Amino acid sequence: MTNQATYGASKHQTGLWLGELVHFYDKAVKAGHTVDVVSPAGGEVPLDPRSLGRLFVDRTVRGYLDDQAFMDTLKATPSVADTDPDDYSTIFFTGGHGTMWDFPDSVDLQRTAQAIYADGGIVSSVCHGACALINLRDTDGNPLVRNRTVTGFATVEERLAGVKSRVPFLLEDELRAKGAKYVRSTIPMTPHAVRDGRLITGQNPVSTKAVSDLILAALAGIE
Repeated sequence: MTNQATYGASKHQTGLWLGELVHFYDKAVKAGHTVDVVSPAGGEVPLDPRSLGRLFVDRTVRGYLDDQAFMDTLKATPSVADTDPDDYSTIFFTGGHGTMWDFPDSVDLQRTAQAIYADGGIVSSVCHGACALINLRDTDGNPLVRNRTVTGFATVEERLAGVKSRVPFLLEDELRAKGAKYVRSTIPMTPHAVRDGRLITGQNPVSTKAVSDLILAALAGIE
């Protein structure tokens, strides 16, 4: 999860899109998995104010918002640098626009994700969480997304969200520049998730449940 609370140096607030964490976390825990929440720098994970709007706070999100112990974990997360990749079978990059500033160039995120993948684990993301994929490399030193089918927040969705002028790059363009086969749903802001082997991605906030189901299926060995 991101530690970035604003759009760069501007006053406009962003952060973690809470539902993207909660919907994955809820499904994974109920399926019997242990989930640790970490961030690039450690410490507090800010919440994108938009993600707390009535349209996005369903019963599941409300339940976690009301769980003080869970919400307290977001105020003091461990740094990903302090985690051992050998302890994990999957890394899931949550979104929110904050990730555009602290995910792409985080050496610790890259080290952890690349180690998990090289050991046969799953690398996954939803929405802007795919910013973490941009600079990942495979064991041959090639971009991990090269010739792989992936998705993430689309340029048209940046425009619809009214923040296209605030972002430092366009995720769709960056993924394509790394050689990815970028795909998106025909209708913006609708669920869309894709699996390419052990690389699993979701397009936007409403894709979290779909991408979570693909991750859980992969963990269960279901093609």
